Amino acid sequence: MDRAQLAHFLRTRREVLQPEDVGLARGPRRRTQGLRREEVAALCGMSTDYYTRIEQQRGPMPSEPMLAALARGLHLSLEERDHIFRMAGHNTPSRDMRADHVSPGMMRILDRLQDTPAQVMNSLGETLVQTPLAVALVGNETGFTGLERSFAYRWFTLPRTRRIYPEADRALQGRYFTSDLRAAYSRTGAGSRAGLVVDALLERSEEFAELWNAHEVGLHREGDAKRIQHPDLGILDLQCQTLYDGDRSQVLLVYTATPGTESHDKLRLLPVLGARAADR
Repeated sequence: MDRAQLAHFLRTRREVLQPEDVGLARGPRRRTQGLRREEVAALCGMSTDYYTRIEQQRGPMPSEPMLAALARGLHLSLEERDHIFRMAGHNTPSRDMRADHVSPGMMRILDRLQDTPAQVMNSLGETLVQTPLAVALVGNETGFTGLERSFAYRWFTLPRTRRIYPEADRALQGRYFTSDLRAAYSRTGAGSRAGLVVDALLERSEEFAELWNAHEVGLHREGDAKRIQHPDLGILDLQCQTLYDGDRSQVLLVYTATPGTESHDKLRLLPVLGARAADR
């Protein structure tokens, strides 16, 4: 671990990144060049003390998840992300893991959607980052580990996961998730993370095995309508706009409702309700 170079790089990235780049307001008395340490720590989901110790060459060796969080919070490019992994004494993430890194452009868009339910997912159905209102709407989906990071895996193995959709919609949603997983499997192969999810589900879920054997490919959603079942607000009729990155390895989901509707009024209550407990 090259503490000095890692600390210097983090400091220079922090000083280059401006409040406007991450959706923060620039106050009239602001004197700090770039972002403050506490702002970076909040963006990365870590304590200010932890981040400060790394930047001052006093911290422990950051884990790979911490380095990934730093890369997202500081809006690093893939090359910059690999650079901090090497300086911290870790191997760079494998090619199969590159889809976990949210691009700076996608992060800038998400930063400007803090008053809207929005989240970024990769092609395996793993949620990488969410706005606070997305957590309030669908629960915190970023805290899962292992195979459970995949929403498709949770759908077929953790019954509580299905509560997010009305019962009448669940059969079709299962077909969608299986088709999406089939696409990821086709792109990355049997030895990939998608392959591991498929193998595990074939062993654990008869329902998945039946859908997988149907071999549906490219099962597209009809329009952008989506119904979400919230434990406090009931069913919300929403539109789910999607924005894909260049190679379609990640997608930004933005949930909205038609103004003047009951669902629009319900969405406005999300800031009051706060974070929704994840369905595990």
